[in-house]
Amino acid sequence: MTQASTSPPSPRQPPEGAGVPALTPDYAAIKQRQQATWASGDFAIIGVTLQIVGESLAEAADIRAGERVIDIAAGNGNASLAAARRFARVTSTDYVPALLDKGRQRAIAEGLDIAFREADAETLPFYDGSFDVALSTFGVMFAPDHARCAGEMMRVVRGGGRIAIASWTPAGFIGQLFKTVGRYVPPPAGVSSPALWGTEDYLRQLFGAEAASIRAQPRMFNFRYLSPAHMLQVFRDFYGPVLKAFAALDPNGQQALEQDMLALIERHNTAGDSALVLPAEYLEAVIIKRTPEVLH
Repeated sequence: MTQASTSPPSPRQPPEGAGVPALTPDYAAIKQRQQATWASGDFAIIGVTLQIVGESLAEAADIRAGERVIDIAAGNGNASLAAARRFARVTSTDYVPALLDKGRQRAIAEGLDIAFREADAETLPFYDGSFDVALSTFGVMFAPDHARCAGEMMRVVRGGGRIAIASWTPAGFIGQLFKTVGRYVPPPAGVSSPALWGTEDYLRQLFGAEAASIRAQPRMFNFRYLSPAHMLQVFRDFYGPVLKAFAALDPNGQQALEQDMLALIERHNTAGDSALVLPAEYLEAVIIKRTPEVLH
């Protein structure tokens, strides 16, 4: 498959009202720590369970055969694989090489033609308008500079193209998990919560100036494990943000965080004592990029 042509990204100004904190954080240092966090554990063990979200997002974006599609902050490639199954020309990007390797292995196993490219969601190395569609499942929401990331997504998509994003909501289970962990290991000062991406109003702030339309609807993903203790152990061992949080705490802090996480999981479990079925809300959004007016 031929990958989209590349070049240094053109500079952009963040959209007004994008919710950028007054304090300007050291984004380079934050991203360096984030890379180490997502490279720790083995996110793919959790990530592959989310494949249905990638399939749903590909349908919401109405992926057509032959379209040029970029999956941004692709992780282990759920949306990439979903788009490739629909015969799109897919470029899968992430700034964690180990996650791209997982996606590459899955594509080879399934015989899917996908180009893989290491890239930062905030500085995408592609020409303006290189793609018909940009996708991201629980990926771009974690980029620290929200406005710049949204601007880059808009930049690399052609006029009339689509941006489709799945993001955990603040009120849902993962949003509550962020808050629980944040009480023990606070997030970097000045960085907006990733869960803001799971609210339609915030997406309108980020994308509205260049969007012809924004369609968003809440959806549910069901985590399924043997028990609350099993889910806690999987997240503690393999989900980078949780693994790193426990590693940063002393034994007393670890015990307290474990108890709070177990209580949170048990509150959301709908399966009783038989197993664990945990509905987690996310927002599925499709943004149509405005087509530039042609002057006559």
